[in-house]
Amino acid sequence: MVEPVYLFDLVEKQRSWLSARQSAVSQNVANANTPGYKAGDVAPFSKVLDRSALELAGTNGLHIQTAAFDPRASSPKEGTNWETSLSGNSVSLEQEMMKAGQIRGAFSLSTSIMKSFHGMWMATLKG
Repeated sequence: MVEPVYLFDLVEKQRSWLSARQSAVSQNVANANTPGYKAGDVAPFSKVLDRSALELAGTNGLHIQTAAFDPRASSPKEGTNWETSLSGNSVSLEQEMMKAGQIRGAFSLSTSIMKSFHGMWMATLKG
């Protein structure tokens, strides 16, 4: 019997998070000249993972223990805005463009992972 694979759920959660972050970045860029506008961002994806029910299971005592390599052990630093204009606007276009590049790279990576996983899945089914 085949065990369920949760990779698709994880990628879907990440893509939803990336879409929300992309929306926040686009709002920041659109309001770059609005007086008093405060730049916003979404919570880090690690917080989304903390709320999920995905856990690794060891089936053999020789498997690497996940506690030593827990990526959630280090909390991400909250980003600070680089500048605030005289009008009170805290949007830095350079910072927002860097965020947009990170989002694009994450979308590209998740697409590549899904293509690879799909190829492996199809090779397994074809035998």
